[in-house]
Amino acid sequence: MRFFNTAGPVRTKEHYCLNPLDRINLDEVLSLIEQKKYFVLHAPRQTGKTSCLLALMEYLNSQTEYKSLYINVESAQGAREDIKQGMNALINEMASRAKIYLNDDFIETIMPTMLDDTVYISALNLCLTQWSANLSKPLVLFIDEIDSLIGDTLISVLRQIRAGYDKRPEYFPQSIVLCGVRDVRDYRIHSDREKSIITGGSAFNIKAASLRLGNFSQSEVLELLEKHTIETGQPFEDKAKNLIWHYTQGQPWLVNALAYQACFETKAKRDKILEKMPITEDMVIDAKEALILRRETHLDQLADKLKEERVKRVIEPIITGKMVTADIPEDDLQYLTDLGLINRKPSIEISNPIYMEIIPRMLTSTTQDSISHNSLWYVKEDGTLDMLKLLKGFQEFFREHSESWVERFQYKEAGPQLLMQAFLQRVINSGGRIEREYGLGKGRTDLMVIWNYYKNSKIKNNIPSKNDNKNKNNKEGVNAVQKEVIELKILHKSLEKTISDGLEQTYQYMDRCGKSEGHLVIFDRDETKSWDDKIFCKQELYKEKRITVWGM
Repeated sequence: MRFFNTAGPVRTKEHYCLNPLDRINLDEVLSLIEQKKYFVLHAPRQTGKTSCLLALMEYLNSQTEYKSLYINVESAQGAREDIKQGMNALINEMASRAKIYLNDDFIETIMPTMLDDTVYISALNLCLTQWSANLSKPLVLFIDEIDSLIGDTLISVLRQIRAGYDKRPEYFPQSIVLCGVRDVRDYRIHSDREKSIITGGSAFNIKAASLRLGNFSQSEVLELLEKHTIETGQPFEDKAKNLIWHYTQGQPWLVNALAYQACFETKAKRDKILEKMPITEDMVIDAKEALILRRETHLDQLADKLKEERVKRVIEPIITGKMVTADIPEDDLQYLTDLGLINRKPSIEISNPIYMEIIPRMLTSTTQDSISHNSLWYVKEDGTLDMLKLLKGFQEFFREHSESWVERFQYKEAGPQLLMQAFLQRVINSGGRIEREYGLGKGRTDLMVIWNYYKNSKIKNNIPSKNDNKNKNNKEGVNAVQKEVIELKILHKSLEKTISDGLEQTYQYMDRCGKSEGHLVIFDRDETKSWDDKIFCKQELYKEKRITVWGM
């Protein structure tokens, strides 16, 4: 049985997958190769770049025009600024792959002379020159993980390729494709030797094109899920399919990880495949939560990026809904786009709902663990959340602790929003979830608290009795969902104007969610004001919707 792949390149015999060559514009790539162009393929991590390059190598080698080789230069990362060690790792990689894929040991035979102390500085150029001259067909070379190289080693590789460009195709590769997360033009490489910053565009000014591998389209997500159904007979309900698309927006690793978690993660789930039991919307929700709680490698790498100052410069205004965008450098926006963290069109926003949820949770994970409040304090006898009591509890918590807690955050400007989300996450974890919406320039953060309980069931602390469990599908024990809208705003203008704008924004969010009641929370960060002036709670009737306004 095949399965959804979450680690490394796809193998068609082992994994459900789309045809990697269908994910690139094959005609354009072949045309660039035919024209002897050197170009770049870039995309966020775990998007399918390596799978596409391996498939392209196999395709070219099945034809008659070229010899093609894929190499991964990540092993040279450990050499850092040591060019000799870097060349040693890189040429060893080429020799090994040439033997595996092309049954060619030529590089292996010339390696000793390539790595001599007198020539190692141009070893890659010499190796490619001699090998190309020895081949019966023009060489097409794919260099993966090029941006894993560091400093002078990376500069040396780029310059050696550039130096051999005029010798192609008889004495240098006809075409070279550099593959990484970022476009080579965006590299800013620190050279220890030259004591300066070298840009990728200057070190590699022979690039003819830059191709970007995108996410799956919605139809491609459905096609991938359907492969599981065809092979096993286990269907995905329509709501489950739509939710996988909504949560991931087609990010390939997230799509595969959600589907794998829902279908294969436990024996009980694998048994459901044999029974052909459908994958439901609730199973996808549970799978999403499990991925976030486990902090899979993909998501952990995301958390690590949040520590970078240039990432903070973009993410923090998005979390706060800040209106001013002119101060954000273009290079920072492009960097986050290349990482797959944001989309820039039609407006700047976090690229998918899973990232929207995981970013504040990762930024506040320690805070969540330290907050003592829990859901037992705020659950009514009927199992629903007492939102007035919950927000009153946060208001008191915020008044007492905000000054010290906000200072602990790296993202201090977003501190109030992050602290509230940490508080809510701590309370909601035991029986629900929080969905978030925010974007640069919106001036607000939208939260939807979703709480699961047993409707009309007399329970204690939202724990159903055995009788409730037994009859939870009956009229008196229906599994129900409570949804609550919370809008967060920072006070920038007058309080009256902020409330006026906030009521309209909260109304719009409530209208989209089909809710008649909601909450508007306004954080006043003026340190000269007393807490008595900041703290208030009042109810407003706005366009026939009841909105509770909280001041903090």
